[in-house]
Amino acid sequence: MTTITTNKWSWDNLIKNVLCLTHPGKSWTPDISMTWTQRFFTQVLTYGEIPKHVALIMDGSYGENNNCISAQESYAKGFDKLVETLQWCLHFDIKEVTVYAFSLYDFKRTQEEIDALFEEVKTFLEERDTLNELGVCINFFGNIKKLPDDLVKLFSKSMIITKQNNKISLNVAFSYTGNDELTNAFNQISHGIKNNDLEESDLSVEILDNCMYTYPSPPPDLLIRTSGETRLSDFMLWQCSYSYIYFTPVLWPEFTAWDFMIAIFMYQRNVRAFMRYKLPTKRLSSRAEQFVENVQQNRLNSLYTIA
Repeated sequence: MTTITTNKWSWDNLIKNVLCLTHPGKSWTPDISMTWTQRFFTQVLTYGEIPKHVALIMDGSYGENNNCISAQESYAKGFDKLVETLQWCLHFDIKEVTVYAFSLYDFKRTQEEIDALFEEVKTFLEERDTLNELGVCINFFGNIKKLPDDLVKLFSKSMIITKQNNKISLNVAFSYTGNDELTNAFNQISHGIKNNDLEESDLSVEILDNCMYTYPSPPPDLLIRTSGETRLSDFMLWQCSYSYIYFTPVLWPEFTAWDFMIAIFMYQRNVRAFMRYKLPTKRLSSRAEQFVENVQQNRLNSLYTIA
């Protein structure tokens, strides 16, 4: 898929052209330097609903497909692209982004690759001026038992430092798989019943939702998978039941604003064509609410204790 760009085009010009379409009574002056590609961007922005929560599977095969660069360079490009994607999301008023950065299966990679990725994660999290300038609030979920203490400590500090930022939430799924998340939730509920914190009558879809690593984040509206893979790779198996899933052959660091807009456009078409159905929710009992609150507090404590 090719991307058409011009030196004269900018996000400011794009927003100005959107305003021309959405507020025809105002005295906005359209930018005639925009190409048809950029005009398409403008049309997409006015076409329909923009997703509130976008999830991204950051594929790690870029270095494998580009032998001329090292794993370190590949991961650096990947995190640079993540910052750029956050900027796109801010322009579209997308409030939440979840990225699948490192799976439990990735521990099978060579130690050199793992160390290179961990170093880039640390570099990304230490760029606090950039994150604060963008208004990014960092959240982390995954199995911290598998991670080195210094990395968990950095995640914890980043969560604390960016807690007051409110422009966009970035959920980092690290040392994570959907199977591990479900197993952990079942274990939490099982222990709750064993310790008389729960009764069998409390069991419901809602309490399982609340025991997930991802709680209280809502399910993603749009999940984007890059690199030509057409599978979820054990990512948010429980949460994506009603998400629109978009697969693209583009490798993650080469993912462009054009590719992003195509994904949003396809999501918009899906929302228009089909009414999204969600199961009716059941109110938790006061006992179950207290149990869920304790589960979440224990998870936060395990992070902040290390910090």
